[in-house]
Amino acid sequence: MKSFPITGLVAATHTPFRDDGQMHLDAIEHQAAHLVRQGVEFAFVGGTTGESHSLTLEERLALADRWMSVTRGSTLKVMVHVGANSVEDARILANRASRAGAAAFSAIPPCYFKPRTLDLLVECSEKVAEAAPELPFFYYDIPSMTGVAFPMGEFLERASARIPNLGGLKFSNHDLAMFQQCLLACEGKLTITFGCDEFLLAALALGGRAGIGSTYNFAAPLYHRLVKAFADGRMEDARMEQRRSVCLVALLSSFGYMAASKALMGMLGVNVGPPRLPHAGLSKEAQKSLRLRLEELGFFDWIKWDPQ
Repeated sequence: MKSFPITGLVAATHTPFRDDGQMHLDAIEHQAAHLVRQGVEFAFVGGTTGESHSLTLEERLALADRWMSVTRGSTLKVMVHVGANSVEDARILANRASRAGAAAFSAIPPCYFKPRTLDLLVECSEKVAEAAPELPFFYYDIPSMTGVAFPMGEFLERASARIPNLGGLKFSNHDLAMFQQCLLACEGKLTITFGCDEFLLAALALGGRAGIGSTYNFAAPLYHRLVKAFADGRMEDARMEQRRSVCLVALLSSFGYMAASKALMGMLGVNVGPPRLPHAGLSKEAQKSLRLRLEELGFFDWIKWDPQ
């Protein structure tokens, strides 16, 4: 196992596109600067929010390279997602992330031809992890998207015996009982990050210390307050911030979450463009309606941040 403690918020970043669907790598500098201004210390690049399965291998390599170039020397640390249906592609991405200077890397399993047993899942993860042995490896559990569902506590116990650089888990799963089992696995020595923003408070109550999520790109101040209120024992304040999170996610989802979340970034002055097919974009009329609904919700007041 490779110790890599993470606390607080990890923003699962968008991949920026131009209107013609091509990647807009110049926008990444603005994304990184925005996260730093919002007090976010980690970026998770090329994951679900990053539309990784809609990118070519060459685009994913370029995306990681650009993030590492932009953040070199800054306070922002980068975890690169390398998971792919091809284990060999994942190994190429992992090796590149290591050479570019990533702090850690993560991978979903192959999910077209799926590993049918837990041992096969461990074997796939081992193959990917060994391509960057000096970096902490985080398995990415998101069964709602991959269709790969195994007991993660048991996975961690088995994987820790075969993956020397296992750092922990990105747990994007609503099963809070399993989350607690993961926290206790391997004598609690692994880092288990929670990936469901609307349940962050519940994860903290169970002993979680970090979250990886897309809403931390545009609502980090809300979650900073939530985490601080929980730590101070101000549970009603923490619950209020979590309710706001739930309302925000529900609103964005009603417009189509990916397109709405990218449009919201543009409203904050960080233009990450539209999503790429098969996601649908938002019309100008829909964007106007979204902004009006966000104003009615109080969102732009919620994200005012005092770093003190």
